[in-house]
Amino acid sequence: MKPLKVLLCAYACRPDKGSEPSVGWNVAREMVKYHEVWVLTRTNNSTAIEAELQQHPLSKLHFVYCDLPKWVQWWERDSWEVHIRYYLWQIEAHATALNLHREIGFDLVHHVTYGRYCSPSFLAFLPLPFIWGPVGGGESAPYPFWQDFGFRGRMYERLRDLSRWVGERDPLVQITAKQCAAAIATTSETSTRLKTLGVKQIQMIVGQTGINQEELERLKMLEIRSSEQPIRFLSLGRLLHWKGFHLGIRAFAEAQLNEAEYWIVGEGSQRQILQKLVQDLNISHCVRFFGELPREQALSILGNCDVLVHPSLHDFSPTVCLEAMAAGRPIICFDLGGPSVQITDETGVKIAAHTPKQAVQDMAIAMQLLAHNWEMRVSMGQAGQRRVSEFYQWETKGQFLAQLYEQVTKKDPSCLQLLSHD
Repeated sequence: MKPLKVLLCAYACRPDKGSEPSVGWNVAREMVKYHEVWVLTRTNNSTAIEAELQQHPLSKLHFVYCDLPKWVQWWERDSWEVHIRYYLWQIEAHATALNLHREIGFDLVHHVTYGRYCSPSFLAFLPLPFIWGPVGGGESAPYPFWQDFGFRGRMYERLRDLSRWVGERDPLVQITAKQCAAAIATTSETSTRLKTLGVKQIQMIVGQTGINQEELERLKMLEIRSSEQPIRFLSLGRLLHWKGFHLGIRAFAEAQLNEAEYWIVGEGSQRQILQKLVQDLNISHCVRFFGELPREQALSILGNCDVLVHPSLHDFSPTVCLEAMAAGRPIICFDLGGPSVQITDETGVKIAAHTPKQAVQDMAIAMQLLAHNWEMRVSMGQAGQRRVSEFYQWETKGQFLAQLYEQVTKKDPSCLQLLSHD
């Protein structure tokens, strides 16, 4: 196929970060293997991007930086203000993109980050084939679990539901949905909401995030701990109510595993609540809080643990699960959202999430099962490494997107009948 001139919109885009910044960077890095790519992103990403390009130049990859006026740039103190600022940024991004298109003449525009199905992309208004995603955000914490959230947590969930309700009725979101030649969904919940918005072509992809070849090889080098050592569980992430760490702690206490340990890496508003829960359950001697750590140290901690416990209630594409699988560690998670897609019965244990009591009991049983079966842990870890190699390498995702680009630019609806990337 003739190389295209592609414009990527990546509000979050950095080579030195995980999560969505990593998505923006890695999509750009993969697509430049096939096409000439311009990336529209925020100015505050420029230092990290330019430093990386100095060390590893990519001649067909160009970055264009734009931002809101300086008097608005301080306004990003919490998650709700971030979303408002992101919405406003897209006005500036659209004006910049339109001028670029007049100068360069793009063949395709692809909105990559942020990946929320209920936020519009102003680049959908360009007179170009438009791809939206990967997007998520259609996932919800099951209502029975709200009882553990406290007032602030319940308010957060209500506001989150309200923001999605408003977003789905936003005319700009509806136009984004109708204008896109294809949308890429990360979960079945998000796919259902995209259909409701009127998206005609929806492609499923196994998660928004990925692992590149270098990371995969490095994580594979982490040694599996001996069967003679007591099992050590790990939870890694922000200590927020919807991450469900309180459920993991309760399950660990209920499992009553002699000499077992539970390590928790991360920082957040729930830390004191979780520490008090540990004290109340009388397990302070075997639960350790590390706080927030640099990524390299966090991966070192992963290498010193046996099982990742990821009890999140509405993640749509957690990178930590991919890193754990790449490191050969089985995962215990809920059968919800992104982890439900990422994890299979061969790579971990997925727990049904009906009520907190049931979920804790079933998670405790899973902990006991893995604690007493080292061979199962090794087998699941090996299956996880194979799954990451097959589906989650950025190189594989790049091939999927390159195929999608080709079929979208053919302007033939019959060409969009792609197989699900799963």
